[in-house]
Amino acid sequence: VQLQAYGGGFVQPGGSLRLSCAPSGGMFSVNRMAWYRQAPGKQRDMVADINSVGATNYADSVKGRFTISRDNKNTLYLQMNSLKPEDTAVYYCHWPAFDYWGQGTQVTVFS
Repeated sequence: VQLQAYGGGFVQPGGSLRLSCAPSGGMFSVNRMAWYRQAPGKQRDMVADINSVGATNYADSVKGRFTISRDNKNTLYLQMNSLKPEDTAVYYCHWPAFDYWGQGTQVTVFS
């Protein structure tokens, strides 16, 4: 299985982006899925996760601004609103149970 993450780009502060992460190569029963991000020179941190019944967790820094969701084809989404320069990072999708990672998609918030 490969995870294809896309939807990143350049946006001004206050703007929005929607990230998607679609699997290819097979269908699995997946419980937890997550988005991580890594800024230059920093560690990779979890942004949000969601389980198979829709329960979610968010990093404090994105609560109220980001929304994680998924569909019944195991595609993972991250709606990012009110973006800030400190949200600039490479965003990765992750299936922890299989330790699958997407290739990353760059999000750059600049004024």
